[in-house]
Amino acid sequence: MSAATEAFLDMLAAERGAAANTLAAYRRDLDHAEEAIGDLAAADRDEVARLAMVWASLAPSTVARKSSALRQFFGFAVDEGWRKDDPSGALPRPPARRPLPKILSHDAVDRLFERAELEAESDTPVAIRQLALLELLYGSGLRATELVSLPLSAVPRDAPLLTVMGKGGQARMVPVSERAREALSRWIAVRTEKSRYLFPSRSKHLTRVRLFQILKELAVRADVAPESVSPHVLRHAFATHLLEGGADLRVLQTLLGHADISTTQIYTHVDAARLVQLVNTRHPLARSATSD
Repeated sequence: MSAATEAFLDMLAAERGAAANTLAAYRRDLDHAEEAIGDLAAADRDEVARLAMVWASLAPSTVARKSSALRQFFGFAVDEGWRKDDPSGALPRPPARRPLPKILSHDAVDRLFERAELEAESDTPVAIRQLALLELLYGSGLRATELVSLPLSAVPRDAPLLTVMGKGGQARMVPVSERAREALSRWIAVRTEKSRYLFPSRSKHLTRVRLFQILKELAVRADVAPESVSPHVLRHAFATHLLEGGADLRVLQTLLGHADISTTQIYTHVDAARLVQLVNTRHPLARSATSD
């Protein structure tokens, strides 16, 4: 990787507070581009245009992500005086449609909890940990990385709020339900490892991969399709079901830790049926039609 791209990544970390996973994704995209056309700080417009052929077999969303990373790099390179021109116009611009989030039905969520609660009756640490993880994913809408890296000090004592370090090092407070607090208390009581992490493991804390495995194994035992269950799907279910219950979109944005409300608005599609019913029953014209 060239010195220019390394400097760009350093800027993302220092000035924008980019998370480790975000930096890793940028590094991969920039590295692959440099493998194809050489030093990005010196590449001309024709070489940049050649990336469209290199990326021809990729999904539109992947091409859009890679193009975004390079546009940001070229803007940075111009600002730093490394380039006089910005060749971003030569990058492909596929029509990217943001995929709708996968969600779990209320019935599937109920089956997951019924199974987890039944297994937790054994009072084994593994089963109690599993229930605590599930409660925080669905009850507080945490991201997988946020959950597994929670420090023990984040667990509330009196206030029913959890301090979470989100993307870009941004801290936020999320509510913890009585159910989740009870599950956490049970987990802390049987947790034997001396670690600063709430969910310790031999490698610092529980890994995201292991969290995925725990949920999919639970789904199989709960008779829920394992391919439909993941930490992010449970986060989507948290958001969707809150919205169905009448939660305000701005409140949901805060709870999820979204920097831009446009990210949160993707959840409004799942509530279309409730909105149609609302218009049909509450709109003044609907009332007039009923009274005729």
